[in-house]
Amino acid sequence: MLSESRRASIARAVGVVFALLFLAASNAAHAVPSFARQTGMACEACHTSWPELTHFGRVFKANGYALDNLKQVRDVGSQREEILSLSSLPPVSIMVQASYSQTAKAQPDSAGDGSAQNGTVAFPQQASLFYAGKIAPHVGGFIQLTYSNDGGSFAIDNTDLRYADLAVLPDDRTLIYGVSLNNNPTVQDLYNSTPAFGFPYAASNSAPGVPYGTQIDGARAQDVAGLTAYVFWNESLYAEAGLYRSAKQGTAGPLDSATAGGVLASSAPYWRLAYEHNWGRNSLEAGVYGASFKVYPDIGTPGSPGFQHHLGGPSDRYRDVAEDLQYQYIAEHHFVSVTATHIHERQTLEASVANELAGNLDNDLTTTRAFATYYYKRRIGATAGFFRTSGSTDSVLTPGGPDTQGWIAEINYMPWLNTKFSLQYTAYSRYAGSSRNYDGAGRNASDNDTLYLLAWVAF
Repeated sequence: MLSESRRASIARAVGVVFALLFLAASNAAHAVPSFARQTGMACEACHTSWPELTHFGRVFKANGYALDNLKQVRDVGSQREEILSLSSLPPVSIMVQASYSQTAKAQPDSAGDGSAQNGTVAFPQQASLFYAGKIAPHVGGFIQLTYSNDGGSFAIDNTDLRYADLAVLPDDRTLIYGVSLNNNPTVQDLYNSTPAFGFPYAASNSAPGVPYGTQIDGARAQDVAGLTAYVFWNESLYAEAGLYRSAKQGTAGPLDSATAGGVLASSAPYWRLAYEHNWGRNSLEAGVYGASFKVYPDIGTPGSPGFQHHLGGPSDRYRDVAEDLQYQYIAEHHFVSVTATHIHERQTLEASVANELAGNLDNDLTTTRAFATYYYKRRIGATAGFFRTSGSTDSVLTPGGPDTQGWIAEINYMPWLNTKFSLQYTAYSRYAGSSRNYDGAGRNASDNDTLYLLAWVAF
């Protein structure tokens, strides 16, 4: 147990940190959403340019989104323990995206011959309602409900509910520990080098996009629920482990072999280890993360007596192992960030081969992404980077091969800290295994080059 004097010292230290951060941020006269309302600080305290986190933002997230600077409605129990602490202002905010997308060559008409309309307006592309902040003592959440124009309906989006606490160790180092209940592997991660909150932070949903991806790289987003436990030692060493299960949305009745997207055959283990070093205005993180998934694939309605699959029969196995890196330089007027990740997936597809959904029993898929960002006064910024996906050629799953590579360039203008205008261009040198005629109908990789204009507002 900590002594009263030590508890008081810690409380004073936390108060000083909040005061300094508030004074540093108070020069910004622009409103920002839930976390800013809760802490009383402008978004530059926690973000370089949102959604990328600063070191303080990572500590805030690890602490369960529960640090606040608002008047509280409080109550204590018979033993003087805190049993209620509600913010006077609920941490609710709204996000809206509107966009325009155009590919270098119009995409094929889905109904037959000819071409689809080129130049797609999405208004909105997305509109989200957030509850993001403190829920109770040591408990906080990031809950996103999103309308998307491609789905035409509201649905649960990224969600991360946390319990967290802080211990001061005998050598005066700190240990933040907690648990996260979330619906997207890596959405709970502290770093923007992992998939859920990695660059590009927004992209066209009408352009073709990268055709193949690993399980941990968005394939199971909002498709699972996981409970993970984590520790953040001395704001440097971060470790996390947990399990995920299928948690389908929009599916009535029990999960079966025709459930869209497949069903996890067992609990999927997830793990993460990262180390962050901070010096001066610099920070550098290097880490590894991964997960293993056993999946009963979606085979639909059996089409012949040769149907060989049911839940409890053979499954497909995916093992994802990844490395990541993030560097940040944050000065008064200049900000530089470099992020990179390399994901390798081994696939053993017993169920898919048995049901003629795959040609190979064993496949592999590798994704590499690296991006560098520069901002001046958090107002004008640019990002450029490279992406590549490569792996096995499967006669059914990837008939031309999965090889896809290219680059992304983006220019951002932020007239206010909660408003962003983006001009993004994606260029492909290879697509679905080839640079030319990848679909057998004369379409080249460069025909998918995409111009994307985005207006993004959060309030």
